[in-house]
Amino acid sequence: MSPYVEVRLQIRLFISLLVVTLTGCAAQKPSQPAAIKPKVVIITMFERGADSGDAPGEFQFWNVRRDLTTVFPFGAHHDLHYNPDSGLLGVVTGIGTAKAAASIMALGMDPRFDLTQSYFLVAGISGFDPADASIGSAAWAEYLVDGDIGHEIDAREKPEDWRWGYIERYSQRPFQQPRRQDENGEVYRLNGALTEWAYQLTKEIRLPDDVDIAAARARYTEHPNAQRPPFVLRGDHIAASTFWHGEILNDWANAWVDYWTDGQGEFVSSAMEETGTMQSMTYLDRMGRVDKQRVLVLRTASNYTMPPPGVSAADNLLSENKGYSGLLAALESGYIVGSVVIDELLANWDRYQHTPPGTTQ
Repeated sequence: MSPYVEVRLQIRLFISLLVVTLTGCAAQKPSQPAAIKPKVVIITMFERGADSGDAPGEFQFWNVRRDLTTVFPFGAHHDLHYNPDSGLLGVVTGIGTAKAAASIMALGMDPRFDLTQSYFLVAGISGFDPADASIGSAAWAEYLVDGDIGHEIDAREKPEDWRWGYIERYSQRPFQQPRRQDENGEVYRLNGALTEWAYQLTKEIRLPDDVDIAAARARYTEHPNAQRPPFVLRGDHIAASTFWHGEILNDWANAWVDYWTDGQGEFVSSAMEETGTMQSMTYLDRMGRVDKQRVLVLRTASNYTMPPPGVSAADNLLSENKGYSGLLAALESGYIVGSVVIDELLANWDRYQHTPPGTTQ
């Protein structure tokens, strides 16, 4: 036998042994567990300390009261918490659009979970426009408007005919008409039928009230809705990573939401995360990993977005840095209102698993 033929036979033998070895290893490899299919994902943004056992943030009531005792290590802001009996999964994204977007994208790409039929409930506190609602109230949003994407000059340098130094990108003047229709994250519209279903289900709920929030709302003598006991309403949301405050910026938020929703939206709540969350939801929906038509946003009022008469914006903002008078009331309202929707989804999962509520069946 020639050396050439012998080498070829040795190579073939080696390849055959390698194939057999690799096949045997593959056969012995344990199968991957089936992906978990949460029915509802509760999205909160912050905790003040631990996930249980201390002063609560947005997540703690859900974690403790819903027995989310199965913990999955998660390389984002907090670990994930799950109740395998009910199918509830809880996530804490971290504060701000960037953390929210990163956390939701990480969750959506996590191979441990199949989220294609999951509902997502964003439940968090926020500032409310006193023209629309009171401390402790809860608002279901259909429109989510970004307050960071734009062009800005210092208001001291703005032209005299500009109300604010902040304008839309690529425009020649503030609130230019017709507005651009090629939005790139400036506005997201949720499933209106699902939002309306959630509102109708919860609009008659009596929300908790106490002397502290009653005293806080009594100061808003020029805003009748701000003086009402807490209630459930529909109202849209602006998300901006800068915590803004004051009457002038409150007027800007109303105009900004009105502009980007073509007059269909009504600014009620202000926080920092929703457009980041929905940016990731939009991409994950395109990948077939979530259904963005199953997203709900519920914000509750821990504070107002402007001061009461006789108080400066700076003084009111600095006093709120010591703690919101409506924090606990807002946390309770979020849990109470959100729970009604979650319980309905879980109790009738055979109906809602394949078809979102409010959709013609």
